Amino acid sequence: MAKKAKKKTKKKIKVKRNTFELLCKVFAGLKPPPPITITEWADEYRRLSPEASAEPGRWKTSKAPYQKEIMDAIGEIGVEKVVVMSAAQIGKSDACILNPLGYYMHYDPSPIMILQPTIQMAEAFSKDRISPMIRDTPILQDKVDDKSRTSGNTILQKIFPGGHVTMVGANSPSSLASRPIRILLADEIDRYPATAGNEGDPLLLATKRLTTFWNKKIVCVSTPTIKGTSRIEVEYEHSTQGEWNVPCPHCGEYNPLEWAYINFNKEDLTEINYTCRYCGAIANEYAWKSNYDKGKFIFKYPKRAVKGYHLNALASLFVSWREIVEKFLVANEEKKKGNIELLKAWTNTEMGQTWEEEGEEIEMDELFNRLEEYDCEVPEEVIVLTAGVDVQDDRFEVEVVGWGEEKESWGIYYKKIYGDLKIETVWNDLDKFLDRTFETKDGRKLKILSTCIDSGGHFTQEVYKFTKKRINRRIWAIKGRGGAQTPYYSKPSTANAYKTPLFTLGVDTGKAILYQRLAVQEPGPNYCHFPKDEGRGYSEEYFKGLTSEKMVISYKKGRAQYVWKLKKGIKRNEPLDIRNYATAALEITNPILKKEIPESASKPQRNIRSRGLGR
Repeated sequence: MAKKAKKKTKKKIKVKRNTFELLCKVFAGLKPPPPITITEWADEYRRLSPEASAEPGRWKTSKAPYQKEIMDAIGEIGVEKVVVMSAAQIGKSDACILNPLGYYMHYDPSPIMILQPTIQMAEAFSKDRISPMIRDTPILQDKVDDKSRTSGNTILQKIFPGGHVTMVGANSPSSLASRPIRILLADEIDRYPATAGNEGDPLLLATKRLTTFWNKKIVCVSTPTIKGTSRIEVEYEHSTQGEWNVPCPHCGEYNPLEWAYINFNKEDLTEINYTCRYCGAIANEYAWKSNYDKGKFIFKYPKRAVKGYHLNALASLFVSWREIVEKFLVANEEKKKGNIELLKAWTNTEMGQTWEEEGEEIEMDELFNRLEEYDCEVPEEVIVLTAGVDVQDDRFEVEVVGWGEEKESWGIYYKKIYGDLKIETVWNDLDKFLDRTFETKDGRKLKILSTCIDSGGHFTQEVYKFTKKRINRRIWAIKGRGGAQTPYYSKPSTANAYKTPLFTLGVDTGKAILYQRLAVQEPGPNYCHFPKDEGRGYSEEYFKGLTSEKMVISYKKGRAQYVWKLKKGIKRNEPLDIRNYATAALEITNPILKKEIPESASKPQRNIRSRGLGR
């Protein structure tokens, strides 16, 4: 008879209560965290720092409802790229950079890169924004150990469990070629250089670091700049193109907030209204912004993969419509004087739109036809004189320019001094001309306050020698450098054989300033006068040279940029360069352009008060 199989009994394992509780905690930690959006994370955990916010403490998305959809799109699974083209004072750094950073550090640890225009800006952003956020947001405090020497944390790198964040500059090719990343937060991309060293487009270099991650994320944020060269505009144009809309207080139809529908009386800004494009009803700022909890983005191309958002300052809850209008009125007045820089900045920073350059170009006939009779050698409105000198192989070309209040200018003489520049004689002739005295109708005798001489030709050392002996007369050597980002002039260098001050002149910047002034149509601030007297040198040839160039779009390594080019059929541009030098001489010396009654009309006025160099 077969033996009965022994019945297997399960052994009971006795587990102590505290051990059981520990195991429960361990297994609970292995569970994926509950779904949470970046908005929910920010409202729950984010704390604003006192040095970075007027209202420190708990973050509240309800204070700027337009930020919600942007933040949630950044964290949404399946959305690989988010683009935000916006005005300043919208809160984009918090919504698009800092809150996503905190979310990924805490909730979804990953290798992250924050790309700023320069290394210096990356350091400043880390110290001024990231470190305070980590310090004041309790959930992040234990993630980053800044105190330990062995933690590996620096200003430009923060390590946390499961990931790290690296801050880099778009001007640093070595930092862009670092380790792989999953999250790229690219801030102020319109301020990136066209190329990182010789490596190519910095944004493209950074995106190459993302290739190993299936769930990569790219966020591009910026205030726009110039149409045709703006990176953020290009990115936005290839996105869903969402515009913030709010319902009309009267009919309920959704309206995008656009400048064209703003109504105000510039003499009385106590009431600024907005007109509904559907029903025509007019309501004030409070009425429109009271409906922000019902606001939403409406997309032009909703099916595109790249999520794109545009915001202007009219949508901001951090700035009033009155402030925006006041800035516009100031900028518009400056435009009438020939200064478009404020209006350009207003368009970028308040409207969140690119500025469209007019391909700056001045026609010769416009200026030649405005020639006027001077009733004396130097018009009485002139306060100071400056000069610009171009050095050719067989001659000097010189222009003396008079300057009045608010930089109204008068061409005084345009002269060519011929001779062999290898011998001293022609240099002496130049010196005599620059040292002569000019007289106004009211008897004032003026000397040239300051002169800029180009040293970039075949007689560089001779220019250094000439200017070295005449520093007390503010005769400066200059060297031109192209590029729209080059400042008009910078601190002089003395790194040359004669130790003479050498100024680097941003010639493209100067040409832009000059063309703005030449475009002014009525006498007054920034207007340019020219004499009809043929003996002064202001011939048709001069005006061809003065208007010889125009601004055009050129492409370098695939990037669009504005450059100055000679017009077709024009070969000489000396008058343009020389007026640029004479203008630079004024800017470098920076005299006080305020008409004063001299103590003695017969004394030469050599000691003009100056706030610049050579005092």
